[in-house]
Amino acid sequence: MAVAADVHVIDHPLVQHKLTLLRRKETSTNSFRRLLSELSMLLAYEVTRDMPMHEVDIETPLEPMRSRLIDGKKTVFVSILRAGAGILDGMLQVIPGARIAHIGLYRDPKTLVAVEYYFKVPADMDGRDAIVVDPMLATGNSAVAAVDRIKETRPRSIRFVCLLAAPEGLAHFRAAHPDVPVYTAAIDRQLDAQGYILPGLGDAGDRLFGTK
Repeated sequence: MAVAADVHVIDHPLVQHKLTLLRRKETSTNSFRRLLSELSMLLAYEVTRDMPMHEVDIETPLEPMRSRLIDGKKTVFVSILRAGAGILDGMLQVIPGARIAHIGLYRDPKTLVAVEYYFKVPADMDGRDAIVVDPMLATGNSAVAAVDRIKETRPRSIRFVCLLAAPEGLAHFRAAHPDVPVYTAAIDRQLDAQGYILPGLGDAGDRLFGTK
């Protein structure tokens, strides 16, 4: 499929290598967690590539200088529960000063519609940069619902980050939120009848937490 300018497929060799290991059905829960954290750190470098910076005065061992920093306190990672926690942990290794928001959503097994059960964000979202994280962009229902809610808080910017996207979910998300760029490691072939990504990697939450 043709990839729109606001959809960023991160095809760095390290990202693709670790994604292949993550996809394998024999990958253990422990290895899945480690790989997901490592992948999330690599994705964080790309999603923050054009983040605003500011200059500060510092001293090196040799002399004073002006240098640049990302204001981590202006960044909010929005984790879509429950599987978003796996990406959140890795990204916090890169930007430990970021604030954290949580959106609890579950997919109704019959309708595949996202149902919200929890919502907690920092009180002062205005002026912050929100990065919404979830391993899978499958039907797109959860991602659309999450960004709908985050837009109500009026952040300065919103980005969406996932490991895998299905063409159907990507089309749904872009139709609902054409102003929100998507960062993903791969766009897979299609969804199955149950709304799972093919070839995919299975249920990310179950593999991350060792549940069924």
